[in-house]
Order: sequence, then C-alpha cells, then structure tokens
Amino acid sequence: MGSTLYPVTSEPARAIVVSAVIPCLNEERTLGVCIAKAKRAIAELGVPGEIVVADNGSSDRSVEIAQQLGARVVHEANRGYGAVLRKGISESLGEIIVMADADDSYDWEAIGPLVRKIAAGYDLVVGNRFTGTIMRGAMPRLHRYFGNPVLSFIARVAFRSQVGDFHCGMRAFTKRAFIEMQLQSSGMEFATEMVASAAHQGLRIGEVPVTLHPDKRGRPPHLRSFRDGWRHLRFILTYAPDYLYLAPGIGMLSAGAMLEAALIRGPITVLGLYIGIHFLALGSLLALAGFNLLNLGVLAKALMSQRYAGLKSRTIRIVQQRFSLEAGLLIGAVLISVGASIDLMLIEKWITRYGSPMAGSVHLSFVATTVFVLGLNLIFSSFLLNMILAEGRPAQPSDGADSAR
Repeated sequence: MGSTLYPVTSEPARAIVVSAVIPCLNEERTLGVCIAKAKRAIAELGVPGEIVVADNGSSDRSVEIAQQLGARVVHEANRGYGAVLRKGISESLGEIIVMADADDSYDWEAIGPLVRKIAAGYDLVVGNRFTGTIMRGAMPRLHRYFGNPVLSFIARVAFRSQVGDFHCGMRAFTKRAFIEMQLQSSGMEFATEMVASAAHQGLRIGEVPVTLHPDKRGRPPHLRSFRDGWRHLRFILTYAPDYLYLAPGIGMLSAGAMLEAALIRGPITVLGLYIGIHFLALGSLLALAGFNLLNLGVLAKALMSQRYAGLKSRTIRIVQQRFSLEAGLLIGAVLISVGASIDLMLIEKWITRYGSPMAGSVHLSFVATTVFVLGLNLIFSSFLLNMILAEGRPAQPSDGADSAR
C-alpha cells in the first residue's frame, strides 16, 4: 500500500504517519496482545507508525511488557480515562491517531478501515458497535439496550451529530483535529466530549462498524455504569445550552408574559374558570425564571463561541451582529423606569388614600415588580455578555500606538 495512504511530511518529527495510542492501568494480561496486533495492523497499512502506551500508574508489569515489545511509554499521574488519553495523544508523533482499549475487547488488527477513512478526508472516525458486531457477553444488557442507546440519542440531538455510538472506545482522528477539539475531560466522558467538540468545530465526522469482544482481563472493568453514565449525561447537558437553557427559557418567558398581559387589569374568567392573583404570581415566576434561563443560555453560547472557533450558532450570530452594551443598558433602564413609575404611581395613590386598602391595584403591582426585576437583570447581564464577547474581539491599537508609527 505504501505511503500513498497518507502523505508523509518532510519534517523528521512528523515522519510517523500512524500512532496507536493505548491507555493502560494494570493491563499486563492483555496489553502485549494489543501491542502485537497494532504492530501487525500498521505494517499491513504500509506506513511508518508507532505504538504509544499511556500509563496511568500501573503497579503490575504493564510498563515492562510495553517496553519489551518496543512500545513508547508515557506516564500520566492524574487518574482518569480522559487524562491518560490526552497525555498519550499529546505526545504521539503521528499525523493520524488511533485509540482503543488495552483489554483486547477491540481488535487492534482491524484499524485499517478507520485509518483509510481518515485518509479519505475525515477528521474523526468513530467505531460503531451497534452497526458492527457485539459478541456474546461483551456488553452488559443495561449498557446495550438502555445506557448507550439513550445517551447516544440525547447526544445526537444535543450536538446535531449523526454518530450512532458516542461511547465506542475505538476511533481515529488527525493530530490537527485533536488540537482543534481542545479536549479537557479527565474521565470517561472524554469519549462524548471528543464527538461533541468535533461537531462544534465543524469537523468532518465519520463512522465504521467495529466488533466488540468480551473483556479478556479477567477482572472487573474500570467503568462504573451509573457514575460514568451520569458523567456523560452531565457533559451533554453542560455543552448543549440550546436545550438546557434557551428552549425552556423561551417557553417559560413566553408563558409568563402572556399570563401577566392577560391579568394586568384584574382577574378574568375563561370557560367558566376563575383566573386570578395566583395565576398572576405564576406568570411572574415564569417570566423571571424564563428570562434568567434565556440569559444564561446566551452567556453559555457566547462562552462556547470563544472556545470553539468553528461553532455555527444563529444565537451567537444575532448577538454578535445586534448586541451592544449601550443597547442592553438602554432597554434595561427603560424597563426599570416603567416598573418604578408604576410603583411610584401606586405609592402616591396609597398616600392620597391615607393608607387605605387598594385591592384593585395588586395585579398591576405584580406586573410592575416583574418588569423592574427584568430590567435590572438585563443591565447586569449586558455587562457580563459584553465582557465575554470582548475576549473574542481582536485588540484595537491605541492612539499612542498610532502616533508612534
């Protein structure tokens, strides 16, 4: 096949085309088999390659075995699947990185389709065990029929990605893509973060069917179903502000505003149902909570746009084109003025009546207070949004710098 698979650059440090990165924590029983298979696979591809074993503090003979078999060992003191993989990938020299576990559950001799798909122009290629083969006993039923499908479905919706198996541990990607993804997770959620980051950056993502074999280590796996499942879900929700903040925020704000508009002048009756002050309190709650969620969503999207240069977001595009601190302050000041004016009017009315009851003005008072708080929130959040957006703007030369030239 030769080096036509993927062009080798002239730089000595980049002469290696494929790096096989194997995370390791006490894997003496299966590590040697994985290294031998990876060597044969790279030889079959016909390109220069290397085996990198990323050790996470093994206390058995794993490191010794890796070195005896010619693998390069790098060490990561911070425990975690993501932490050790980031270390191994960062120190690898190949233009294409292939990663899979050290328990021989993924066939290292079958990395050819992943590498060839990368060579065809994909930035990240993820294995799919569900379109491939899951051998008997290779995956717990809870993971196979509930955990993986449900979390992958949620992730597909959240990140608008068509990847069918977000948690497959066998995948390939370019070193350039790894740098662009800016991965930070230290735990098992690293697998989800990789696909999510690639999607946010607009990278080209592909899939190939893979076979999952039973774990051959003869001991319990490092994976903990509920702990690691929650870490995956937590990551998905954190980096999906459209669904965590914006959608519920818009819904709650709209419902609250409609309730307040309908009840501003007093109770109403709809289809024989009395709708009074309690529903107005609900409307105020929904409006304030919805606005705050909407606010948080915009701020979260703005933060993500600083991290992911390739992020395509209609929300961020609108904010960047139309938002200004002055506009936010002005609208906030108007809302505060409206709310304060209504409250002052009600205070004046109460004084002229010598403190007598004013039951008919309770609805208007609720609306005034809601509008006042919305304006206050808008002013302070505008300062924060302006600060976040300023981080992404190029620095402008000062007058002194211009005069110096």
